[in-house]
Amino acid sequence: MLKVLMLPRDTDTRGLRQALWAHRIGHRFTEDEEGYTLWLADPAQFDELTGLLERWQRGEPLMPSGQAARAKLNASPLLRPFSLAPVTASLLAACLVVFAMMELLGDIVVAVLTVVPVAVVGGSLSLGTLADTLGSGQVWRLVSPALLHFGWMHLIFNLLWVWYFGRQIEALRGGKPMLALAVISAIAGNLAQYATGTVLFGGMSGVVYALLGYVWLMSRLAPRSGFFVPQMLVVFMLGWMVFTMTDLAGMVGFGNVANEAHLGGLVVGLVLGWYDARRARRV
Repeated sequence: MLKVLMLPRDTDTRGLRQALWAHRIGHRFTEDEEGYTLWLADPAQFDELTGLLERWQRGEPLMPSGQAARAKLNASPLLRPFSLAPVTASLLAACLVVFAMMELLGDIVVAVLTVVPVAVVGGSLSLGTLADTLGSGQVWRLVSPALLHFGWMHLIFNLLWVWYFGRQIEALRGGKPMLALAVISAIAGNLAQYATGTVLFGGMSGVVYALLGYVWLMSRLAPRSGFFVPQMLVVFMLGWMVFTMTDLAGMVGFGNVANEAHLGGLVVGLVLGWYDARRARRV
């Protein structure tokens, strides 16, 4: 990455950061004791970045045409994420709504969103089949388990990483690729988990690992694309996935993890990341 400039610690960089994402200029801010350092991913965008910095220093509007008006409409702290990354923010909002409904309505919400219908008949659990479920038009169940979370820590952990990776993908690749990646990885992860004979599972973890795999491969194979993920974070998350697959995880209270969903999502992210990285290098 190309070092562009350093800014004092008391500099408000929020407007500049938002404009850089809006203009799809691949960048990274680092922070140390002296202040902020701005790095540019693709040197070919240096002139565009320089022009943007000059306008920022003069206090001129930075947002592309049409986006400034949308930014004003979304000035509320609650709505601002929807202006920055609407698809990613909508995924987070959907998970939060489902979690709230689970707290209010209980198991009926879970039964509606599991990969196949679940009911208690004669005191025992009755499970539908995937073929009958799809045949009856309940196609949403291929995706909906990803919206289920069974505890605050489960929810917060997943949403944190969806936002971390998702807004980067949406800013650099757009909303449609982000939505496609989320949906495909959710379906792949849910089907992989169902294939093991498990029905009562849920969470965005499969999508999280798909986003991780995608961003990591794009950053490695197409470094000028602007994608970035710390290598230690990749090591940690892959190590965590391997750890939850071992018996030791159950012994320390991390059992019942949807490992196959994690793996299925990761494979999807790596495949799509490899494909898009090849296309990016040809441009």
